[in-house]
Amino acid sequence: MITVNMHEAKSRLSQLVKAVEDSGELVVLCRDGKEVAELRPRARRNRVVRTLTPDPALKPILAPGYDPTEPLSAEEWPAELR
Repeated sequence: MITVNMHEAKSRLSQLVKAVEDSGELVVLCRDGKEVAELRPRARRNRVVRTLTPDPALKPILAPGYDPTEPLSAEEWPAELR
């Protein structure tokens, strides 16, 4: 366990965080000799890996020659928006 005052922690924050990351060290921050905060390694969570595959029945079927990125022509726009 490393105990440091606030001023020292400000000037050595990178080193303190590296000690927490590398060796799992606990860093206690003090103000006026009283413990006020802790830096500790974050608990690792097991990530759930999803093995989802898309259902082929839900694949959209577009009309032959239809390009959804093609801009609309003037006739295709609704009259109130022209």
